[in-house]
Amino acid sequence: MNFIAWTIIACEIGFWIVILLGLITRYIFKKERLGLFFLALTPVIDLILLAITATDLYNGATATGVHAIAAVYLGSSIAFGKSMIRWADEKFLYYVQKVGVKPVRKTGMEYARHSLKGTLQHLLAYIIGGGLLLILIYFINDPSRSEVLSGTLKLWGLILGIDFVISISYFIWPRIAKPK
Repeated sequence: MNFIAWTIIACEIGFWIVILLGLITRYIFKKERLGLFFLALTPVIDLILLAITATDLYNGATATGVHAIAAVYLGSSIAFGKSMIRWADEKFLYYVQKVGVKPVRKTGMEYARHSLKGTLQHLLAYIIGGGLLLILIYFINDPSRSEVLSGTLKLWGLILGIDFVISISYFIWPRIAKPK
């Protein structure tokens, strides 16, 4: 595995570590501001990954799948970051602090709307990550060195289309509640 791949792994681990530190600091140690500081570090992790990936490509590296995944990761982290933090916050409060209501499995139109919201976040991730891929392709300015990036953009577009079809299907065939 190359340096960029390890950087992506480190950034993902770092993302969850700062979230966990933020939640523990906020709820267990009752330090709201310090907890918010840790939670606010998540975009800094994204910027580190962006800088390392761009520097590698600027220095003449041929784009690989790992470089493409870095752009996908960045777009996804930005688009889903706030909702992932909110999800972790709710789970932490209920399962660790024993506060709040137990998370309930969504069904019917509520689940369809939730799924569509996730798909719209996926669209935002695609716009951000795809924009980064296009910028990288433009700056590399060599189709033989950026072929993987354009291929990733096409594949991601197909996956996004499938995501939309699945989300829309929940409006036609709503998810039913499991019997208790």
